[in-house]
Amino acid sequence: MELNVVILAAGKGTRMKSVLPKVMQPLAGRPLLRHVVDTAARLDAVRTLVVYGHGGELVKKAFSETRNEGPLLWAEQAEQKGTGHAVQMALPQLPEHGKTLILYGDVPLTTPETLADLIGKVADVGSMGLITLEMANPAGYGRIVRDIAGKVVRIVEQKDATDAEKTIREVNTGIFCVPNSLLHKWLPALGNNNAQGEYYLTDIVAMAAAQDIRIETVQPEFGWEVDGINDKLQLATLERVHQRVQADALMRAGVTLIDPARFDLRGEIEHGMDVHIEPNVIIEGRVRLGNNVRIGANCQLRDCVIGDNVTIKPNTLIEESRVGSGAEIGPFARLRPGTVLADDVHIGNFVETKKAILGKGSKANHLAYLGDAEIGSGVNIGAGTITCNYDGANKHLTRIGDNAFIGTNSSLVAPVTIGNGATTGAGSAITKDVPDNALAVARGKQVTIDGWQRPTKNK
Repeated sequence: MELNVVILAAGKGTRMKSVLPKVMQPLAGRPLLRHVVDTAARLDAVRTLVVYGHGGELVKKAFSETRNEGPLLWAEQAEQKGTGHAVQMALPQLPEHGKTLILYGDVPLTTPETLADLIGKVADVGSMGLITLEMANPAGYGRIVRDIAGKVVRIVEQKDATDAEKTIREVNTGIFCVPNSLLHKWLPALGNNNAQGEYYLTDIVAMAAAQDIRIETVQPEFGWEVDGINDKLQLATLERVHQRVQADALMRAGVTLIDPARFDLRGEIEHGMDVHIEPNVIIEGRVRLGNNVRIGANCQLRDCVIGDNVTIKPNTLIEESRVGSGAEIGPFARLRPGTVLADDVHIGNFVETKKAILGKGSKANHLAYLGDAEIGSGVNIGAGTITCNYDGANKHLTRIGDNAFIGTNSSLVAPVTIGNGATTGAGSAITKDVPDNALAVARGKQVTIDGWQRPTKNK
């Protein structure tokens, strides 16, 4: 049976106290809904349909670009009348054949393995499945009611439960897998004769039992897999759960995390052997680390490639850059987008690069800005050097040849070329090209006035 996925994402999220819709709140740097959509993509569904409501245009715009999940389908739930009503809104886009997995945009951490187990339980139109959970304190959750033979017969919501039913510890998580033919038959028959006046999706369980449909249940390995998020406290709690799960996986794969509680992975990481990461490091986007990479405390890496044997010292920011093997970066360095460093390059404290290419063994050890620059191999960039790349309207390129020496506090006014082996004197403002192996000095003449008296303050 081919698989469809319906994600219920229409809730406003009043308790978030935010202008963002609830499903757009970020967990690990991505919207809650993105986590669910990405999980659905790993299940080989033929279609994924999102039921939206509050802030719907913002949600749709955020997901307008297709990714590995393919294009999403959308159904609007203009009025929130319960989970059954939400799936009713998706029903016209669901074929009569196949089966549908029903997920929630604010339940971001359900694992594909648990969902695959549930999907596998529903092999024909004579069965349906749901995920349940045993809870020590089930208050607030719908209870799973079973007969004396242990078969599920219905789900009763907390507000409709008797005192005896409230003692049941097995609860409904809301995650269902149901043959489409049954959804097309059951959903139009739902009523709202309950304490909430809503159309409960859970009522289909009683319908299934009455029609002798097998009701299969699956329990997740971890309770947090089915935790929903309603406020910022729950969001922060699941953030730390998710980060610890990722940290544990990295450590099992051989990465050394000095303090896994102070590590954030907000994207994807590929790594070699003997990677060492100090506390408070944040990884965003897609990052690839080579072998024997050491990352100091308080660093942030986003969408970058780091070669073998690289040392990144504390408080360094690297974004959309490539760093060659044996390089040393930082502390307090910033590599901005478009930076490409060859092997054995040194970028020191308070050095910023942007669209800068540095050749093998070149060094800018402190206090420099290198923007829109092509720098050869073996170049030494003195402290205080800047490439003056912006004229107020356009950016211009600075080229520096191999083995050039740029003196301290040089200003290289682009467009300009410094030749191979050339030298600029300290404090020079270079506005013209410098030939190979030449010395260029461009600074004001020093004047010394003997016996000069400093001004004094008026009394």
